[in-house]
Amino acid sequence: MRSLKLIFDFYLDASVHVALAVVSLMGVTFDLLEVPWDFYLMGFTFFGVIVCYNFIKYGVEAYKYLIVSNVYHKYIQVFSFLSFGFAVYFFLQLDRDIWMAIGLLGLVSTLYAVPLLPEAKNLRNLGGFKIYIVAMVWVGFTVLLPIMDAQVPLDWDVWIWFLQRFILVVVLILPFEIRDLKWDDENLRTLPQVLGVKSTRQLGMVLVVLFFVLTFFKDDIHPYEIVMRLILGVVLVVVLWSHRKMQGRYFASFWVEGLPILWLLLFWVLNGLF
Repeated sequence: MRSLKLIFDFYLDASVHVALAVVSLMGVTFDLLEVPWDFYLMGFTFFGVIVCYNFIKYGVEAYKYLIVSNVYHKYIQVFSFLSFGFAVYFFLQLDRDIWMAIGLLGLVSTLYAVPLLPEAKNLRNLGGFKIYIVAMVWVGFTVLLPIMDAQVPLDWDVWIWFLQRFILVVVLILPFEIRDLKWDDENLRTLPQVLGVKSTRQLGMVLVVLFFVLTFFKDDIHPYEIVMRLILGVVLVVVLWSHRKMQGRYFASFWVEGLPILWLLLFWVLNGLF
């Protein structure tokens, strides 16, 4: 059991779970577009997310990322370098138009952790912007890149997807901001710091309703989309009000972060039924 726990903790700490979550959202987009998955793009995204998140979590400063004293973190470091190699391989298989978009998203992700100038703030520490920057990057990877890869025009329904995905990611981040309230620097001006925990949950409820209602603004609506988003909306509401579980070791880092994986599984089940 101890070995299983160590493997599970490494799975979470090395950002494999969050990488699967991002790739799952990308898979949902490919399925909504009704086009085959691009496994090169998904492979790059999976390994790229591992590298990016581990860099943000463990090695914002270059020397710290290269020189690690903690043995456990050394394993994560080696895993990150291996992931970087795989990410480069998959990146080279992609179309050059995709390279440009990835470059822009990668730049934003880098500036999120590392300031452009030595005395400047990184994007993460710009008061109130953290949650929106993360949401925009996730939307870029999970909606924009699949659309570019499939060469689909930006019609009305696609813009609805952009907005829904942005709202979804913001709602998914709220439990983490509530959990980290006692540790976050006040200058971050996270939503729980500005609005309070109760109002943040209420805002999350409003966003969940908006996420669901926007489905009916699409020109082309499939029945499974309505059911899928309704189920996901109910789960999100339950998560937002599970305040006692927020502080749990695995609640946010596994269950909340795993909701995109659940959404992809729901999509497959409901698509088969309808």
